Amino acid sequence: MQKINPFNEANAIPVEKSYEPYAKIGTYSYNKETASPYTKTRVILMNGTEFEANWFMHNFSRHCTNNDIRRELAMIRRREQQQQKIISSLKPLDESILETTISYEQLAVDLTAILAKHVSDTTVKDALCFALLEDFDHLYRFSNLLKMEQGIDAKNIVKEYTEIMPGRPTISEPRHPVDEIKKWICSHLADPYTRLTVNIITGAEQQTMNYYMNVGNIYPTPLGRKLYTEIAMIEEQHVTQYGSLIDTTCSMLECWLMHEYTECYLYYSCYTDETDENIKEIWHRLYLEECGHLQKVAELLYKYEGKPWQAVFREGGDFPQLLLFNENIAFVRDVLAKTVNITAQGEGYTDVCSLPSSSRFYKYNSTVTRPDSKIASHVVIDKFISKYGMDYRYETDKNPIKELSDRKTDNVTVGRKCK
Repeated sequence: MQKINPFNEANAIPVEKSYEPYAKIGTYSYNKETASPYTKTRVILMNGTEFEANWFMHNFSRHCTNNDIRRELAMIRRREQQQQKIISSLKPLDESILETTISYEQLAVDLTAILAKHVSDTTVKDALCFALLEDFDHLYRFSNLLKMEQGIDAKNIVKEYTEIMPGRPTISEPRHPVDEIKKWICSHLADPYTRLTVNIITGAEQQTMNYYMNVGNIYPTPLGRKLYTEIAMIEEQHVTQYGSLIDTTCSMLECWLMHEYTECYLYYSCYTDETDENIKEIWHRLYLEECGHLQKVAELLYKYEGKPWQAVFREGGDFPQLLLFNENIAFVRDVLAKTVNITAQGEGYTDVCSLPSSSRFYKYNSTVTRPDSKIASHVVIDKFISKYGMDYRYETDKNPIKELSDRKTDNVTVGRKCK
C-alpha cells in the first residue's frame, strides 16, 4: 500500500488561500433515503472532529501570552469554522433529530469497535470495549423511541451493518465521577495508531455529548427529552474517560500538531472510504487544506520551541492503517458476552459482583436512578412493550446474554446488581 505522509504533501493548500464565500457553503446535502449509513457516520465524525479542533484552538488562544501565535490560531481557526459549516450542512433538512441520533449511535458503536479491534495499547482497548456496550444500548433505546413515536424502523437507517438490541442497560451505566479517570498514554512511547485512537474517540464522543446537550431540550415529547438528558449524562462520562487518556505532558503546540495530524488522517480515511462522489470530493479538498494547516503548525513548533515535527512523530509521519468503516457484529457480540457485568473502578474495571454494597458505584448509581420505574431508558422500553407486546430489535441471532434475550421484559439489573 502506498505510504501517505501529510507533512510531505506537495499539494497542501495554504490557509490564506482556502477561505471561501459564504454562498458556497451548504450547497449539497446527502439523500437520507439512499445515502450509505457510513456516509452519515463519516459526516458526524468529521463534524465532531472540526468542533474539537475549533475548541482546542480557542482554549489554546485563551491561555497563550504570545499574540503572534494567537494570530496564527485565529487564521487557521477561521477556516476550520468554515469547514465545520460545510460538513454540518451535508445533513439534509428532512432528517429528524431522532433519525440523526440513530446515526450518532451507529457511529459510536462501529467507530469504537473498529478502533478497539486494531489498537495495541491495553488501557485504551479496555476503555473502548467498556464504553462500547453502553453506546450499543443507547442505540437500542433510541431505536425503540423512534419506532414508537415516529413509526420509523431504525434498521432502515443502520441497514444490516449494526445490530439493535440491549447492551449494558443504560440504567446500569451511571458511575461515580472519580471512576472515569484513567491513566494517560505517553506520546513518546505510544504508537501512532494509539495516539490517533485517543484523539479520534474523544472528539467523536464529545460531539455526541454536545449534540444531546443541545437538542434534548427542543425534542418535542417529554419522554424523549428525559431520554436525551439521561444518555447525555452517560456521554459526559465517556468524554471524561476518553479525555483522561490523552497525554497531559505535551506542550500546547505539540497538541496542536497532533490535532492537525488527526484531521489529516481522518479526512484521507474518509476520502478513501466514501461512496458519495460529491462528498468524496469534499473530503479530498479538506484533506489538502488540513495538510496546509499541519505544515504551518510544524513551522510554528520549530520557530517557538525549536522542535522539528519529527521530534513528535518519531516514526516518520506516515499514516498507519486507515480508518475504514465496516460491520462489527461478531466483535460487539463477543465483548457483550464477556464484559456486560463490568463497571469502572479507579483506573481499571471490575465485575459489579466484586464490589461491596458500600462502594462508590452502588451509592452513586442508586442516587441518580431512583426510582427505577421513572428512569427514561427503562420507561421507553416498558411503554413500547406495553403497546406492541415486545420490544423493537434487529438481531442476527439471540442476545448472547440470557437475561437480555427476553423481548417482553426490560432488564434493569444486568451490569448493576448481582444475581
